Order: sequence, then structure tokens, then C-alpha cells
Amino acid sequence: MSQKPIELILTRQLASYLATPVFIIDLDGTLVFYNEPAERILGTRFEETGAMPASEWGTVFVPTDEHGAALEPAELPLVVALREGRPAHGTLWIHALDSVPRHIEVTAFPLIGQTNHRVGAVAIFWEAPV
Repeated sequence: MSQKPIELILTRQLASYLATPVFIIDLDGTLVFYNEPAERILGTRFEETGAMPASEWGTVFVPTDEHGAALEPAELPLVVALREGRPAHGTLWIHALDSVPRHIEVTAFPLIGQTNHRVGAVAIFWEAPV
């Protein structure tokens, strides 16, 4: 495994100290970390899932719209933030790995390094009122 950019490493370290659920992906869209508060919403510990490509994490948490229709990974705010290089926000349902459906709001933004290049994206999220 190659060395990750310092911005991803530092963002992961910051996320580990936050009470806000945080989900981090690299430039390829690979999940590199989610913190303990995110574990409670996602239904499993990061140590159990580990890193995974967008094609996997975009479906393993079973994201759906308010009518129960599956969302494609490209429709998720985190993927939009990475692909388009802009903040994105959305409300969706996930059926987490603990089989509990959760209504969440997600705000995602691109992670831009010191030399003004994108190195990944970050999502913060929380359970939304139903």
C-alpha cells in the first residue's frame, strides 16, 4: 500500500477526536476511515470493514431515497464532492450493517492539499428527524 497524502493522514487524526460522525475517502474514492461516532450510525466498526472502494461502500450501507429507491454511488454527496470538487449536501436513508434503517443528512466537501490539488473528500453526517 502506498503512502497516503499528509492531508488525509491529518484529517483522519482530526476525525478520531471529533464527536461528529466523519467519513473520509481518498482521490480514488476508496474509503480510508470513519470515526467512532460514524460507527454507531453505520452499524459496524471501521476495524471490521477496513478500507473499501466506492463501488463497495456506496452499496454496502444500502443508501436509498425517501421512497426506498436505491441510490447509485455517483448520487451520494461524498462522491459528488470528490468528482466535482465542490461541497454537496443530501438527505437519504441507509440500512446500516446492523440492519437498522437510519435517516441521515450528509454534507461533504473536497479535501484540497497544500499545493491546491484534491487528495480526497470528507463527509460529516448525522441522523435526521423523520
